[in-house]
Amino acid sequence: MAVLLKPTPNWEEHEKPTLPGSASMPYHTPAVRLAYACVALLVGITGGLGNALVTANLATIQGQLGLTPSEGAWLPAAYVMVNITVNMLVFKFRQQYGLRLFAEIGLGLYAAVTLLHLLVGGFAMAVLVRAASGFAAGTATTLSMLYMLQAAPRAYTGKMVVIGVGIPQLATPLAWLLSPTLLVFGQWHNLYLFEAGLALCSLAAVVVLKLPPGMHVKVFEKKDFISFALMAPGAAMLVAVLAQGYSHWWFDEAWLAWLLIGAVVFILAALFVEHHRENPLLQTRWLVTPNILRFIVGAFLIRFLTSEQTFGAVGLLRTLGMGPDQMQPLFVVILAGTIVGMLASALTFSPRTLIAQLIAAIVLFGVAAMIDYGRTSLDRPEDFFLSQFLVALGSGMFMGPLVFLGISQALKYGPNYVVTFTVVLSLTQSLGAMTGSALLSTYQLHREQVYSSALTADINPADPQVALRLQQQQGVYRALITDPVQRAAQGTALLSQIARREANVRAFNDVFALSGMLALAFLSWSLFVAIRASVRNRRAAAAAVATATASPNPAPPGATKA
Repeated sequence: MAVLLKPTPNWEEHEKPTLPGSASMPYHTPAVRLAYACVALLVGITGGLGNALVTANLATIQGQLGLTPSEGAWLPAAYVMVNITVNMLVFKFRQQYGLRLFAEIGLGLYAAVTLLHLLVGGFAMAVLVRAASGFAAGTATTLSMLYMLQAAPRAYTGKMVVIGVGIPQLATPLAWLLSPTLLVFGQWHNLYLFEAGLALCSLAAVVVLKLPPGMHVKVFEKKDFISFALMAPGAAMLVAVLAQGYSHWWFDEAWLAWLLIGAVVFILAALFVEHHRENPLLQTRWLVTPNILRFIVGAFLIRFLTSEQTFGAVGLLRTLGMGPDQMQPLFVVILAGTIVGMLASALTFSPRTLIAQLIAAIVLFGVAAMIDYGRTSLDRPEDFFLSQFLVALGSGMFMGPLVFLGISQALKYGPNYVVTFTVVLSLTQSLGAMTGSALLSTYQLHREQVYSSALTADINPADPQVALRLQQQQGVYRALITDPVQRAAQGTALLSQIARREANVRAFNDVFALSGMLALAFLSWSLFVAIRASVRNRRAAAAAVATATASPNPAPPGATKA
């Protein structure tokens, strides 16, 4: 039985917190509810905006800090490394000490390290800031949800959870919209100054407008930290492989293999310790049940499919020379799509619509990939408005139902299983996004090399069309280079660049085709699972009715045989 660490107030039945570590639900005036909603929006965006700003401007930050592409890849990787591991302890910490204390520690540390980076600079400090950002973001999503729950009466809990967990998804389009303005008046310092300001504003908001008190119970055990000490480096090594595999190429560096081996050893050791504990942090037996395995695969794949936007469309536009300034209108559309998807999911939320919303998101991803297939080098950001609106709509729609499906499965077995669900959700979403970017970029590079070889092989100077094109390319340099030999060499090099650009466009089309096929396969599997479950439920209900009908009615008291 849980040991209470603090006396609990005399709550009304409707005010009691759902779980230890959750806030109670007292009555608030409309003004206070609005304030809670604003804090939820601020904290939720703060958790992801810092890392999104770095990701959107990674090339600029690399150049201004003098980093190589490999060093630059460590910045978003450090965020993910800390974020996915700290979630192992967040739930238990808020059960025992309250989430507000953890948020104050995380946001305060985040702001302090970010401000220190403005003074010190350098690669090591940049990585440390991203790690602190991941630490703070570990509580930001949960805080956003808990604050949003206070913004409406308890009857709207489901809808508020959907909005609360969806708010952090607004960070990426906002980062692309804000980046040009932040960079126009300075270098990378403005990005980090804005990031530190957000962290300080969130810290002030959390301190001033406190969550209502909840129940604090003793849940930590010494073996929790043993498991954490094994799982954290294992997960970090796996993230490092995904982050650096493309830069160093997967099979060219032995240390990548050693990192992968280390990740497997540490994670298996953590799972072994958890499997033999009396009160495990991770419920290993539950993780291998069919329902949870399907949830893990589904959650991973649905996040993988969102890479069609973050890598596919954005990557193609970057290849065509589009920068944040040119892509601002596109991200206005993406922001609008995310908000519409989040609100549509909240307004139509009910236990019966969860599966339908997830299937609708998968369909939207597949349709967007089909629309994007067949892009050319003449396409510009406005040509992607429809497809990326659909991707954003699906992205804003799936997160809430996914959380509810997982947490409903966990609560069937007890509050201790919520920790396992939190870790599973964090791992599938973070690793799904990183795996999607890593595998799709690898596939795109492979297809680009295939197409480049084919296009280059077809360039024959004796061909009249090729000769005419070479003359046109040489004409570009006629006013700059007088030597005809050098002019011919420059014209040939320019034609090779054009051929490589076209090869990249074709390769991105293959990425869109792959995303569409994955979405179709995932949709077929999801429909099969849903239909099979529906058939089983109907058969079970029919069998129960048949059993009740066939059973003899008991004789009334005092009745005798004729």
